[in-house]
Amino acid sequence: MSHNYLKKILILLLFYISACSSIPQNTSNSCKIFDKKYLWYKHTKKVEQRWGTPIYIQLAIIKAESNFDWLAKPPRQKLFKVIPFKRLSSSFGYSQAVKGTWEQYKKETGNKFSTRARFKDSVDFIGWYTNKTESILKISKNDAFKQYLAYHEGWGNYKYYKKNKKVIKLAKKVERQSNIYKKQLSNCQNSLNKKKYIIF
Repeated sequence: MSHNYLKKILILLLFYISACSSIPQNTSNSCKIFDKKYLWYKHTKKVEQRWGTPIYIQLAIIKAESNFDWLAKPPRQKLFKVIPFKRLSSSFGYSQAVKGTWEQYKKETGNKFSTRARFKDSVDFIGWYTNKTESILKISKNDAFKQYLAYHEGWGNYKYYKKNKKVIKLAKKVERQSNIYKKQLSNCQNSLNKKKYIIF
């Protein structure tokens, strides 16, 4: 196999990966997101069927956590307000899942090759997490406000959320965005269901 042939394959592979991982231009519009990222729709629909978490809530959580940036990380702390130091948490990827909870997800689902930088795995993680939230805290998977509070604060700290006005404000924003996504999807989901994905 020639060097030039291998080089072309590598370039095509890198182009494919970057295309799959690029951030949508309009992350506030679910129809436009799925118009450009149809496979994302297939993944979120599968999660809805498997875990019962509505597509619009999956999207609203990702928008709040990473704004659909597959490489998103928390900002670094700074020593003396100048020198970059450690990050605030191990959160990473679309879902901003921390390492410990991600490992729990992998163990419980058997999805051992999952990665936080892959959209498919990230939405499945959200489905798994919201499903456990419903089981542990008795919060409906259709309740975007309380589901996000539990997602952000963790199952153990959820009971203290009323003391955190900043998190309440953020959860209300997630709830509003989920309602927007839901309304948008009502206008385009039928056409998305009829659409066929062609790789080549």
